[in-house]
Amino acid sequence: MRRTALLVALVIFCLPAYGAGDTSDLKILGWVENAYLVDPGLELKAKLDTGAETSSLGARIVKKFRKDGKRWVRFAVTDRESGEEFVLVRQRVRTIGVVQHDGSRQTRPVVMLEICVDHTRMETEVSLIDRSEFNYPLLLGRSALASFALIDPGAVFLGESGCGKEPEKEGGNP
Repeated sequence: MRRTALLVALVIFCLPAYGAGDTSDLKILGWVENAYLVDPGLELKAKLDTGAETSSLGARIVKKFRKDGKRWVRFAVTDRESGEEFVLVRQRVRTIGVVQHDGSRQTRPVVMLEICVDHTRMETEVSLIDRSEFNYPLLLGRSALASFALIDPGAVFLGESGCGKEPEKEGGNP
């Protein structure tokens, strides 16, 4: 609690000097929170990572294809709790190149997904990659977080779980 109060004080007094603007409407969340993929209706744990620009989702069997002149991606998302697998199809927004910690380069398809965190619903870009070796199947980067959240790096699960009946609607990244 004391750490959260200190974080709020720092944000209120320091960030406006750096051009961050009004932060009074931002939610304070921990570095790990529950997130809800609206379609297929799956709740999963997410790492909120301000060091990453783009969000990423753990996906299997990622297949790119073209249909009616548009680029699409078919992929599977697994509920780690039940083992149930959901197959999703989304239009591919773009492809990004990511440099790994070991220096190797990876290309990833990016799709738009509707995600809820602490009753805030957003449409955001998500790159698809195998995250089975990571603790959290979803990583939310600063493009998704900037419009609604401040992250307390010493806390986890500060937000409420689920999406709620009438969630707030936020922009996310284009």
